[in-house]
Amino acid sequence: MPIFPVCGALPGSPGEGHMKVGVVGAGAVGSACAFALTLRGVAREIVLVDRTRKRARAVAADLSYGAPLTGRVVLRDGDYPDLAGAEVVLITVGVNEKTGGATDRSDPQGRLRLLDTNAGIYRELVPKVAAAARGAVLLVVTDPPDPLADLARLAAGHHRVLSTGTFLDSLRFRVHLAAALDVDPAAVEAQILGEHGTSEVFVWSGVRVAGVPLADVLSARGLSRAACVEAVEREVRYANIAIIEGNQASQYGIGVVSARLSEMILRDEHGVVPVGAYSERFGVTLSLPSILGRQGVKEVLHPPLTAEEEQGLERSAATLREAGARIGVGAAAPG
Repeated sequence: MPIFPVCGALPGSPGEGHMKVGVVGAGAVGSACAFALTLRGVAREIVLVDRTRKRARAVAADLSYGAPLTGRVVLRDGDYPDLAGAEVVLITVGVNEKTGGATDRSDPQGRLRLLDTNAGIYRELVPKVAAAARGAVLLVVTDPPDPLADLARLAAGHHRVLSTGTFLDSLRFRVHLAAALDVDPAAVEAQILGEHGTSEVFVWSGVRVAGVPLADVLSARGLSRAACVEAVEREVRYANIAIIEGNQASQYGIGVVSARLSEMILRDEHGVVPVGAYSERFGVTLSLPSILGRQGVKEVLHPPLTAEEEQGLERSAATLREAGARIGVGAAAPG
């Protein structure tokens, strides 16, 4: 088994432990995740597992040659047993939107069209991941991530299972809204909740620009709220399809998001982001603002929503429950 040690500054602070991350799947998304993990200096060891071992070995080798410029990390390929000791495992395997025929803007199923095929893959591999990485938080990256996270949670037999959820959607929301307002996206607070998919809920009532309510910003500029909402939602809802039409796969944004989530977990940051976790209230995995720590979600926050947004969240949960039923995942949580 090739191992590629790289010397440099040790990321993080003393006493953080080994900080090992596994990435299952070395395709476009898995490679992007490994790349982002390496650049951010998130872990001291990254293990790539792929059904084609040669591909995982090639990705690890390629990354290792640039890693001396990022921090101290060991990159290597492996098999499921090599995930032992990982604190976080990213699962990226499965058919993507292009391969699975989920790039029709008028299709109400959206990413859920991929569910049955990817559920079959998850039933086979999640028990192997859970058996090897016994204490790890499992982060489901594969589309559709929310029902697959419910399946993974039951297959793993524990609650330390998250989906990347609407974190990326929320970033897209911030970016497109910032472009419409000609401001820095870092100054925009905006969230999308619920499903990472067609039933997602834009929380317009909570949008702030440097603490200023959106309505005040639009009013000061003489801009139409309705026109802003229509334009931004269109761009955000179909962002993934637009990317796929130009570059075959949507990979880099989700790679950075997955690395950042891993960082929050490994460093017990208590960062608050919209991420997919099982909700007792809704009986399904969906995204709400969540405080992330070493064991996954520590606490879920419930922002004030308008009646319309509350109804949208209920509809989103119902959509996900129906998707779960399709693959035999009920509302019951493991003990």
